[in-house]
Amino acid sequence: MVAPVRDHESQHDAIDDLPLVTRSARVTDVTRMDRDRRAEATAAVARWLEDRGVADEYGPVEGADDCRRLSARLGRDGRPALARRVATLAERFERSGPMLAAVRFRTEADVDFLAGQYVGVRYRGTSRAYSLASSPTEEELEICVRRVPDGRLSPRLCTDLAVGDELTIRGPYGELVLQDPSPRDAVFLATGTGVAPFKSMIDYLFETGLDEHAGTRRDVWLFLGAAWEDDLPYREAFRELHRTRENFHFVPCLTREPVLSEWDGETDYVQHALLKHTDRTAVTAGLGEHCERWLREPPRSGVDARIDPANAEVYACGINAMVHDLVRTAERLGIPESRIESEGFG
Repeated sequence: MVAPVRDHESQHDAIDDLPLVTRSARVTDVTRMDRDRRAEATAAVARWLEDRGVADEYGPVEGADDCRRLSARLGRDGRPALARRVATLAERFERSGPMLAAVRFRTEADVDFLAGQYVGVRYRGTSRAYSLASSPTEEELEICVRRVPDGRLSPRLCTDLAVGDELTIRGPYGELVLQDPSPRDAVFLATGTGVAPFKSMIDYLFETGLDEHAGTRRDVWLFLGAAWEDDLPYREAFRELHRTRENFHFVPCLTREPVLSEWDGETDYVQHALLKHTDRTAVTAGLGEHCERWLREPPRSGVDARIDPANAEVYACGINAMVHDLVRTAERLGIPESRIESEGFG
């Protein structure tokens, strides 16, 4: 059963109406979203060496230390480009377990929240804040967890948590919510698990018909950055939405994926991909040479639509430094501060 749609004209005004509650919850599903790619990395290095006819000269790679030793040796032997590629793969060997997980749970009583908000999650005596990735229309709640190797809670949630385990939920909190209904296009900018609140917002927009205003369809954009493809949370859900909704444009930005696969999409940072997908004829202010260079660069996403800064509202979430760069880029494009919602962490 789908929960009733909240009857508020303004999501910001609705924040004050939400009760702050503590609820016990039971885990109903844990989905690990990344995968073990060590075999891929080993095969990639072997292939690179074989293609250059030097496979017999260098030993096989079976771990992070092997990668570093081989990279150093290739550098000394005058093969700097190949040395850098090999060094990049060390990270994939160092992953000791799942690094990205979606956790669904059901509370004994409803938790009212707005798309974009977060809750406090307590498990085995440790609490952390996590954005809700589920839409307010759903009966269950969901969070997206990125494993911090030395973290007190995230390794447990990614590795140990199982269906039936109990959590305690406190909230909701946060003011990163949708702006008032308008005809403006919605542009979401995120890296990694910073996309969790936007998953909630995007699902809510389409489920409640807010992707249209006064009979006019709005474009909804998601620029999502990560190093590797399997570091993209909810990638298949966003790809399916991209396939089925003409006004949803998903632009993954993967900085390291070409090292392991034949990825031919965007490999630049999110703020640069945003500039590449902006309508140059609609930009009236001078951006400076650095930004204008990216504005002239053709996109590699395959998306034909373009963003008009005068008709856009922007949402940014992720690591603080990244959010600062995204907001600054949006402001340089001429998007007013009042049309930019942002939240940083870390």
